[in-house]
Amino acid sequence: MRPAHHPLSEKGVRDMLLSGADILVRTLIEQGCDTVFGYPGGQILNVYDSLYKYQSEIRHVLTAHEQGAAHAADGYARTTGKVGVVISTSGPGATNLVTGIATAYLDSIPLVAICGNVPTGQIGSDSFQEIDITGITLPITKHNYFVSSVEDLADTIREAFSLASSGRPGPVLIDVPKDVQIMQCEYTPAPPAQPQPPCAAKQVRIEEAARHINEAKRPYVYFGGGVITAGAQQETLALAETIDAPIGCSFMGLSGVPTEHPRFLGMQGMHGHYASSMAMHHADLIISLGVRFNDRVTGNRAKFATGAKIIHIDVDGSELGKTVTEVCSLRGDVKLTLQKLLELVQQNEKPEWAKQVEEFRAQEKASLDMREGMTPRNIICALNRHLLENTAVCTDVGQHQMWAAQNAVFRKPRRFVSSGGLGTMGFGLGAAIGAAFGTKERSVLITGDGSFGMCLNELATAVTNGVPVVILIMNNGVLGMVRQWQTLFFDKHYSNTTLNRKTDFAALAHAFGAEGCAVSTPQQLEQALSEAFCCNGPYVIDCAIDKDEFVLPMLPPGGSMDDIIVKVGD
Repeated sequence: MRPAHHPLSEKGVRDMLLSGADILVRTLIEQGCDTVFGYPGGQILNVYDSLYKYQSEIRHVLTAHEQGAAHAADGYARTTGKVGVVISTSGPGATNLVTGIATAYLDSIPLVAICGNVPTGQIGSDSFQEIDITGITLPITKHNYFVSSVEDLADTIREAFSLASSGRPGPVLIDVPKDVQIMQCEYTPAPPAQPQPPCAAKQVRIEEAARHINEAKRPYVYFGGGVITAGAQQETLALAETIDAPIGCSFMGLSGVPTEHPRFLGMQGMHGHYASSMAMHHADLIISLGVRFNDRVTGNRAKFATGAKIIHIDVDGSELGKTVTEVCSLRGDVKLTLQKLLELVQQNEKPEWAKQVEEFRAQEKASLDMREGMTPRNIICALNRHLLENTAVCTDVGQHQMWAAQNAVFRKPRRFVSSGGLGTMGFGLGAAIGAAFGTKERSVLITGDGSFGMCLNELATAVTNGVPVVILIMNNGVLGMVRQWQTLFFDKHYSNTTLNRKTDFAALAHAFGAEGCAVSTPQQLEQALSEAFCCNGPYVIDCAIDKDEFVLPMLPPGGSMDDIIVKVGD
């Protein structure tokens, strides 16, 4: 509720003369935005003054760095499905957002970035902290705006929200000069902007896809983040049940269907589950839903799925036929397209294919790392015992990310938060903070000592705001994924991957005002997890692992599924 004493709390706000800064904040509230992340500065101070006025209606979370704010807005968006909002000043404040904007762009996350800038009369004069942020971010946004008139401001924000969440989501940037924030004009409220209405693929394409599906003997349902965005979990499961097919996913598809669903084989690709990758390799039809076939999925494209036809359904037509040859391409909303497709596919059982898939599962189980002690798999399995249905699991980038993707258990969509396309080390802590604000519950960060070192300053944000986040550092003292490549492909030339740092992460946590401890045994880990999941604020667990632990299976660069490495020495 707005405070009764506030002059703008009455319904008379309609058609009231307001400053651009007040219009900006009121339009954010109008769009259903309840939380923004950011960092103030000279050219955005008017907006921050308005945020002060409206603090009872919209919460601003002050981060330690603008990059952390962008990642927090991203984590908020991933877990809620709403548009995340980040605010910065001009110059370095704006450029500090670039990595976060690019991360959202590569993973199709709806984000609106609002930057202040120098007054319009000073644009192009190399004023203090002036930068062409619209030019800089042009390749990594769906669109960006330079607002030169206060009369255009409200509608620009509304359009940005609609665009960010329409079709294939993505980031949009709005650059607002200081004089536009100061100028006044009439503000007329409007309903929240809606994304463009989704539509199914053309019926002729759906009928063509159904014919191929009904003829298939070894179908494989493969989905990505587009299924999560479209809310198409039930349709995906229904398709697999109807045609008796196994299900696999891309990295971005994790949490799209429950991990423990009997048809789900897990993530496919370079570090995917053996059964999932082999089922795709031996399928005669791959039904791909809201996913792109990047190099981590296909390996050597000339040898990828040579015996399979590919059906591809995606809302973004530019992904169709981009990297693989498809027998049938359908441009449309995944959920609506599947609903029409399900009316045409035939109920069918495929016992021989099911038997072969079970053999892949058995082969995978036989290759699992079943050692006792502080192995990566055991650490993630210990964490699983503490996860609730609504707990968001966030990661940074590296070996720990793949161990989490392989072993973490998800029961609800939008509960795996990780940088897939850009692979942004330092993403995790900001994202975990945003995820906790989005879910209004505890979040978990699985990180490595290398990644955590990049943005650990956001511990200050977590402590100040009392964010309940469990931070599990898989500490091997090296840059693990790069070292793994050096071991396998560079004759063990460990160039600059041994960190040799003396950081005591538990002591560091205490210095920031958080709780923390170091563990080196499964018993200590279990005790630490129990304490961490009862803590009201952030809790850091420094978990020692061996520097020579590998992420397996692994598809060698440029290799095919015939070259997959399932154990050291292959």
